[in-house]
Amino acid sequence: MPDITLTIDGASVTVPAGTTILKAAEKLGRTVPTICYHDHCTANGLCRICVIEVEGVKPLLPACLSRVGEGMKVSTAGTRVELSRRTILEMLASAVDLSEAPEIQNFLDQYHADRTRFPDADRRDAPVLDDNPMYIRDYAKCILCWRCVQVCANDAQFTYAINFKGRGFDTSIGTFFDNPMPETTCVFCGQCVGVCPTGALKSKREALLEQGVSLQEILQATKGGKKRRRKTP
Repeated sequence: MPDITLTIDGASVTVPAGTTILKAAEKLGRTVPTICYHDHCTANGLCRICVIEVEGVKPLLPACLSRVGEGMKVSTAGTRVELSRRTILEMLASAVDLSEAPEIQNFLDQYHADRTRFPDADRRDAPVLDDNPMYIRDYAKCILCWRCVQVCANDAQFTYAINFKGRGFDTSIGTFFDNPMPETTCVFCGQCVGVCPTGALKSKREALLEQGVSLQEILQATKGGKKRRRKTP
């Protein structure tokens, strides 16, 4: 297929057909903010922080999903775009504990977001789940970016231990039938922890260190079960 030439923030760029606007902007050195997007995960456009404006198109479009078109004129930082991003960030701050999400905290500052704009908003409140020796799950910090679900499924591990559950504001990440993690198909590879942007998933050793627990106690608390020896025929 032929290459596509478009204009982003007044600068012309030529990219292969099928390229997303996000990647085309990166080629020009333009930084479009992302939260749910990850280079090694399937893009789903859930957070909508990467919205951009395309001339002739009424709604704002997610740059991580939208493909380039010949002659397209894109604005990555217009008034509508910045207002949308600011509002999304303010809603996140009103409902989720972002204390361990430094990237999002930087976005809040960059877009001059008012962290207290929605003082009466319901907070996402969930108990910390500590049911295995490898990591803890603190879904009060979860922004439902879906990265953990994706790497547990088709994007990496193919174990399908976790998925979305619930609807609307009550949507959360969980295991099937709410089983403890050791009773699921989880293989404790740690990839879900690695892609979590908010600290909702955290290595148990890291969490215990932050709590001031001694190294000896941490080793005991995170020790796995005895390995089964394979019987020789």
